[in-house]
Amino acid sequence: MKTLLAGYRRFRKDIWPSDKAHFAELAKGQKPHTLIIACSDSRVDPAAIFGVRAGELFVIRNVASIVPPYETHGGYHGVSAAIAFAVLNLEVERIVVLGHEHCGGVATAMAEGHSSTPFLSQWVSLLQPAIHMGGHDHDHLAVEYESIRLSLQRLMTFPFIVERVANAGLQLIGAHFKITDGTLSVLDPQSQEFQLVEEE
Repeated sequence: MKTLLAGYRRFRKDIWPSDKAHFAELAKGQKPHTLIIACSDSRVDPAAIFGVRAGELFVIRNVASIVPPYETHGGYHGVSAAIAFAVLNLEVERIVVLGHEHCGGVATAMAEGHSSTPFLSQWVSLLQPAIHMGGHDHDHLAVEYESIRLSLQRLMTFPFIVERVANAGLQLIGAHFKITDGTLSVLDPQSQEFQLVEEE
């Protein structure tokens, strides 16, 4: 806890004084431009990767950046509820599914979901179609890419997303972050291949 409190004190000393007006505006309500669906992995911080200020991103984080299928039956649909809130209430302009290199959730799924961690095996079983598409040769990176494509496909099973894509210009974007070299690749909608983002 000491480390966290030290970080808070740095925030109050170095960031808060110059950002007070910005936070005063945020206190009136949020208007993020982008929903990010990212992995819970501590090495992949969407705000750091995209260099944004507080209030710009609405972020959903879970193991392996998974979008579950659209379902309306009973249960606890935390990811789906957050997606609905971002799209219908906050009216975000785009949804970015952000996967990453060396994803432990993907590795667990490729190991046929064998894990002693409660809840994990069932959750990562949602990646089985991605493994079928990209994992025949046990290519971890290929399955990471396929899992992003799969989540984008599943987003289009949500009726309100289909409507917003068609009528409000909502963008669906896939991206993959490489931890080893800090590079980002974005899925090209035409070729369906991931292309490295060029640096200036």
